[in-house]
Amino acid sequence: MSFTRAIQAAAAFLRRARNDFDRRSLGYYAGAFCVLLCGLVLLMPSPYVIETPGPTRNVLGTSSGKQIIAISGARTHKQSGKLLMVTVNASGVPGYPVPNIATLVMYFRPDTTVLPSEAVFTPGQTSEEYDKEANKEMSSSQEAATKQALAYAKKLGVDVSGVNVDMHIDDIGGPSAGMMYTLGVISKLTARDETGGKTIAGTGTMESNGKVGAIGGIRLKMQGAKRDGATWFLAPASNCDEVVGHVPSGLRDVKVSTLDEAYKALVAIGEGKGNSLPRCTV
Repeated sequence: MSFTRAIQAAAAFLRRARNDFDRRSLGYYAGAFCVLLCGLVLLMPSPYVIETPGPTRNVLGTSSGKQIIAISGARTHKQSGKLLMVTVNASGVPGYPVPNIATLVMYFRPDTTVLPSEAVFTPGQTSEEYDKEANKEMSSSQEAATKQALAYAKKLGVDVSGVNVDMHIDDIGGPSAGMMYTLGVISKLTARDETGGKTIAGTGTMESNGKVGAIGGIRLKMQGAKRDGATWFLAPASNCDEVVGHVPSGLRDVKVSTLDEAYKALVAIGEGKGNSLPRCTV
């Protein structure tokens, strides 16, 4: 094509474009701009956190080839069942941004909780700070669990002098596994088969006074427990308002307030006497 023809073709294209522009109303272009703007907003990072049921871990078993609860200085005993700690997956926390469109879609799913980000982490917190805080909470939880477990095992007649407990778990932080860690240590130190071959899940912090504290995301954690085969769920009494009406079919909740109540409930379940245990009520 010659240079002259190229100029003529370009001029013809511009005339057609001008004619098209003149034929369309201002409202058309305003609408197109709004659609473009909405698309950009939907792709922007969301100010919300999306939570879904996370993985479970048998605290009596292994993770990445290592014992989750490793005990030295005393004889340990195997259980025929499982004690599951439960978790929640969170997207939208520092280091794991999600777009607004994902938040909008996930909001309508029954297995998802959408929360304002400030309800989950401190505004302006970096991913390093967020991970450091979660790991610190997990470490403190494990220390409290070890202390309470050894004290309780001693009451059960176990010689705990010289016992050392080391806990190992990858990519999981926070304090909510405290109670299950504690029950796991006790179960390993006692000759009794507390689980009775059953899969028992639970959650709750382990306080220094032996009380079981409240945690977040318990509805999602119950869904994760049911998904992974649990038939029993030990729930903090202080979380009962979130438990009632949300227990998955096939999962039986048990209300516990202290380590003593949690251990006795574990024994009752293992002996097939769990149906008499207290449930969460309004």
